[in-house]
Amino acid sequence: MKRKLMVLAASAALMITAAGCSGDPGGGGGTDTFPSKDLTLIVQAAAGGGSDLSSRALATALEPILGKSIVVENRPGASGSTAMLYVKDQPADGYTIGFGPVEIAMLGSMNYDIHPSDFDLLGQIMLGPGALSVPADSPYNTLAEFVEGAKAKPVTIANSGAGSIWELGALILAEQTGAQVTPVPFDGGAPAVGAVLGNQVDAAVSGVNEVKQNLADGKLKVLALFHSERHPEMPDVPTAKEQGFDIEVGGWGGIYAPKGLPADVKKTLEEGIAKAVEADSYKEVITSSGNLVVYKNAADFAAFAQSEFDRFAEILTK
Repeated sequence: MKRKLMVLAASAALMITAAGCSGDPGGGGGTDTFPSKDLTLIVQAAAGGGSDLSSRALATALEPILGKSIVVENRPGASGSTAMLYVKDQPADGYTIGFGPVEIAMLGSMNYDIHPSDFDLLGQIMLGPGALSVPADSPYNTLAEFVEGAKAKPVTIANSGAGSIWELGALILAEQTGAQVTPVPFDGGAPAVGAVLGNQVDAAVSGVNEVKQNLADGKLKVLALFHSERHPEMPDVPTAKEQGFDIEVGGWGGIYAPKGLPADVKKTLEEGIAKAVEADSYKEVITSSGNLVVYKNAADFAAFAQSEFDRFAEILTK
């Protein structure tokens, strides 16, 4: 009897050891098991827009790296907060991730319960620099001329909607220069630039994609790019900084996950994203839309998003 009990005890110990080593195949608990099923990438905007295109391009490049499918799910609404709050409430196992636009650093100052520190930020993947455009027959040919004119008389600046990064761009321009600015919201960047083309407003702040063709056709003038470097598709357009104004505003985006990912899962996702942004297929989609492939790792992205939150809060909470 004693010998039988010893054998049973040894067998039980082996079973416990084996169970502990096997890991949870669905939970992403170990580097050799994650991912063991498909992932879901939540997008805060409707299908077809810039966020959606960036997300789908990233997912396509990331799938062969992770060896699993990535299902892109659109959850638009409430300035992107619908999607962000949804991701925030999901299990922190790596199987639900999201595309985090610049609004992830803005909404907390706009009465939403969203802050960059609420998530595990995994990496920045793109940036869409802002551009200030005016009608082709505008009297302004430089940013300095525009600012001086706006100091003497208020100007109207169209943007892609109330609470958008491009409205904030107009407010930052006013804050930095002392220009008298009245933001005029439209339902998207294209309608905002359309208002410039129709001489309904004095100027617009928008993404490069909305202005590059109209600039080439001579239908408008782009006075400044709100970025640290000139844009490859508009090489003749100077940056604001070149003209003496330290203004950088962009519609950046990255990938995030619910807070509290296991360290090995976070590492797998971060390394996978770093490889995915180097894929030719991804770069082609981003650059063809007028955006830039800009990568930051998890730590740098988290620090950047926090700095953007602090910068935006100074204006949004006034």
